[in-house]
Amino acid sequence: MNDPAAPDPNASIAYHLRKPVRASRLSDPRSARMGQPDLARRAVLEKSRGRLVLAAAGFGLLFGAVALKLTIATVLDPREPRRMARDTGSAPTPEPVTGRAAITDRNGEILAVSLPVTALYANPRQIENPVEVAARLSRVLPQLDKDRLVGRLSGERQFSYLARALTPREKQAVNDLGIAGLHFEEAERRYYPQGRAAVHVLGNVDVDGSGLSGMERYHDERLRARPQEPLRTSVDIRVQLALRDAVAKAIADYTGIGGAGVVLDINTGEVLAMVSLPDYDAGDIGGATPEQRFNRVTVGIYEPGSTFKLLTAAAALDFGTASVNTSSFNAASPIRYGRFTISDFKGKNRWLSFPEVLAYSSNLGAAHMAQGFGPQRQREFMQRMGMTSRQGIEITETALPLVPPANGWRDINMMTISFGHGISVTPLHVVTGVAAIANGGILRQPTLLAQRPGTVREGTRVISERTSETMRRLMRLVVTDGSAKGADVPGYFVGGKTGTAQKTGPRGGYLANKRIAAFVGAFPMNAPRYAVYVMVDEPNPNARSHGYATAGWVAAPAAGSVIARIAPVLGMVPENPQAPEIVQAVSIPLQPGRGAPRPAASAGAAARPGAASTPPAVPGRPATTPAMAPRQAAPPMSPATPLLAPPVPLRVTEVMREQAVSRVRFSMAAQAATLDPPLPSPTPSHEAR
Repeated sequence: MNDPAAPDPNASIAYHLRKPVRASRLSDPRSARMGQPDLARRAVLEKSRGRLVLAAAGFGLLFGAVALKLTIATVLDPREPRRMARDTGSAPTPEPVTGRAAITDRNGEILAVSLPVTALYANPRQIENPVEVAARLSRVLPQLDKDRLVGRLSGERQFSYLARALTPREKQAVNDLGIAGLHFEEAERRYYPQGRAAVHVLGNVDVDGSGLSGMERYHDERLRARPQEPLRTSVDIRVQLALRDAVAKAIADYTGIGGAGVVLDINTGEVLAMVSLPDYDAGDIGGATPEQRFNRVTVGIYEPGSTFKLLTAAAALDFGTASVNTSSFNAASPIRYGRFTISDFKGKNRWLSFPEVLAYSSNLGAAHMAQGFGPQRQREFMQRMGMTSRQGIEITETALPLVPPANGWRDINMMTISFGHGISVTPLHVVTGVAAIANGGILRQPTLLAQRPGTVREGTRVISERTSETMRRLMRLVVTDGSAKGADVPGYFVGGKTGTAQKTGPRGGYLANKRIAAFVGAFPMNAPRYAVYVMVDEPNPNARSHGYATAGWVAAPAAGSVIARIAPVLGMVPENPQAPEIVQAVSIPLQPGRGAPRPAASAGAAARPGAASTPPAVPGRPATTPAMAPRQAAPPMSPATPLLAPPVPLRVTEVMREQAVSRVRFSMAAQAATLDPPLPSPTPSHEAR
C-alpha cells in the first residue's frame, strides 16, 4: 500500500500544466531547435496560402468583369452582333456617312435635315436558307415584300440592302432573331419637316444622300463639305404656305390643271416664296408623278399675255417714243397684217390715251406703242430685261425662253410681242422684269439665298428712275380702274397687270377654251418692297365669274388674298388709303393732258401698221415726232384687198415661228431627259387678250 505521505506524481504533472510558460523558455534556442521541422512546414503552408488567396482574387476579379460585361451586353444594353472582318467571305463594309447640312428658311425654320437611322443589310453567302430567313424577317418587318427578300438573300453577292431605315424597336426585333448573315449599319436619312412646302425649291436627294434636284443638287458640294453649318435660304415658310393656299384655292375654284406663284423682294431679288402646283411630299419622291415634279415657275415656258404690256410701256417711255401725257393710240379698228388680224378683247373701239392702253389692256394700243421704237430696239430691250436668257437662280431646273431669232424679229413679231404673243418665258422671268420696273429700274437676278439685312445686291440699270416712277403710277391705275381690281388690298396700294394667254396644242394651232390666267404686280406702289405673281393653268368659268375665266376673275383676286395675308406677316402696316401724299404719289388720270379727241376711223377701215400709233395733234407740238414716223415695213391692207397669198415677210415669219416652236419642244424635251425621272415638256401658249 502506498505511503500517504509520498508525493503524488499526477498532481505534479497537473501543477506544471497549469503553470504558465515563461517567455525565456520559448525563446530558448534549444526549444526552437526542437520544433524546427514543424515551423518550416508551417512557413511553407503560410506562403502557399498567400499565393492561393492572390490567385483566387485575380480570377474572381476577371470572372466578375466578364459577368458584368455579359450582363450589360445581354440584359441592360443589348448590342448587335459584331461585324465580321472584311475578308474573302465577308460582306464589304459600306462607306461611312459623312453627314449633310440642314437647310432652313430665312428665319431659321428647318426645311430639310439629316437624321441618324439604322439600315439592315445582308451577306447572302452567309444565309443558309433564304426562304426561311425571308419568312422570319417578314414577320417582324411586315413592310418588306417576302418574295423580294428571297431574291436579295440569295445568290453569290456579299452585300444586299434589306431596309434603309429601322426604328429602334424594329432593330431589336431583328436582332432577337439571331440570324447569321444579317448586319446593321448606322446611316442618315433626309427628312423634310414641312412636307410639300417649298418642295420645288428644296428638291430631293437619292438613297445615298446625293442631291437630285433643286437646291439639294445645286448646293450638293457645299451641303456635304460643311455639315455643321445650315444653308439659309431666302424662303419665308409663312409666306410660302400663304401663297400655296391661295394658288391651290384658285385652281380648285376654277378647276384648273395647275398653277404657280412667286413672291419676290424687289430690292434684293430674294425669293420669299415659290409655288408650283400640283406638287408632292418631299419625303415621298418615289410616289411623285412627272407632272408633280415639274416646276412651272422656272421650267414652264408660257406666252406671258398682257402682262408684257408693262414692258412695252416701259420701253416706249424710256426710249422717249411716247409720252404718258400726250400720246394716244388708235384702238378704233383692227390691225390687219397679211391674213392675220390683231384686235382687242372687249375693246373700246376708239383712240386710247397712254394710261388707257394699260388700264383697258388694249392689244391694238400696245402694238401701236411698239411701232414707235421698232423691232430692233424692242429686241435689245428684251435682252436688257433678261427675257432672252435663262434665269441665274440657285436651282438646276431652269428653262431657256422661246424667242424669235435675231434675223427673224420683224414687224409682225414686234407687234405680237408687244402684248405677250410670239415669245414664251417662265413666270420667274415675268416677275423679275416687273420687279425691275417697279424698284427704280435696277434688274437683279433672283436668288434663293438669304441676304444679310442692309445688303445691296449688284444689278443692272434697265430703265430710268423717272420711267420707273411713271410705271408705278400706271400699274396702280390698272388695279384701281382697270382689269386688276380684284388684286386691290386697302392700305397696301397694290399695282400690277393681268394677262390671259391662249394655249397651243402639241401639233400647233390654238386650243379652244385652254388658257393661262396670270397676274403680276408689286406693293405698296408708293414705296415698293415686294413683287407678286400668280398664275392658273387652264381655268374654267364658274357660277361667280359670269362665264369668264380670264385673269381679272381668276388670278387677280388670288394675288389680292396673298397680299392681304402676307403683308402683316412681313411687318407691313396698312396706310390710310385717303392719305393725300400717298394718293398723289401713286395716282395718274386715265386721260392726262389729252387734247381734243381725234375722230374715229370709219368702220372696217384697216389701220396701217406704220402709222397706227400717230397721236392726235397737240397745240405747240408736231403731230408726229421723228421717232414715231410711219414705218414702211408692210404695205397698207384693207378689206377690199384680195388676200390671195400673204406677203413674203409673213411667210418667213410663220415658218420661223413653227421652227422656233419645234426647237423649244425639242429643247425642253432634252432638258427633261436630264432629270430623273424626266419632267413633262411644257406647252407654249398664245395670247388671247
